[in-house]
Amino acid sequence: MSTVFTKIIAGEIPGRFVWADEQVVAFATIEPHAPGHVMVVPREAIDSYIDAPDELVAHMAVVAKRIGAAQVQVFGAPRAGLIVAGFGVDHLHLHVLPIRNEAELAFASARRDVPGVELDEAMERLRAGLREQGWASFVPADLSSAAL
Repeated sequence: MSTVFTKIIAGEIPGRFVWADEQVVAFATIEPHAPGHVMVVPREAIDSYIDAPDELVAHMAVVAKRIGAAQVQVFGAPRAGLIVAGFGVDHLHLHVLPIRNEAELAFASARRDVPGVELDEAMERLRAGLREQGWASFVPADLSSAAL
């Protein structure tokens, strides 16, 4: 199954990557609820959260936790939020975002007009935070690549 996410992972569509390992990647959403909002996505196209193997779901949760910790540090948010919705793209994905209140978790709060340079700056800050927290080996060398 080919999805917009498999095309982003393959480099066919541009992406802004902050994490890459053998099972998952994390990249910026183009409609962030807050600066630093990313999606953790399995490399394998799996339709739904309930269709994924338990080990993959567990790994995605650990990656989301690591990214959330960096988001809290870098963006000064009191919490990291996690959304498992499953709509929009038929490819499992977890939304991970720094939040200041529960209203920021609502999809109505998504910004659809964020300039690319603003997305790039937020992702570079998050990438630096992940490196500072000891996860440099999972931060791709290039913002636009999902390569390990």
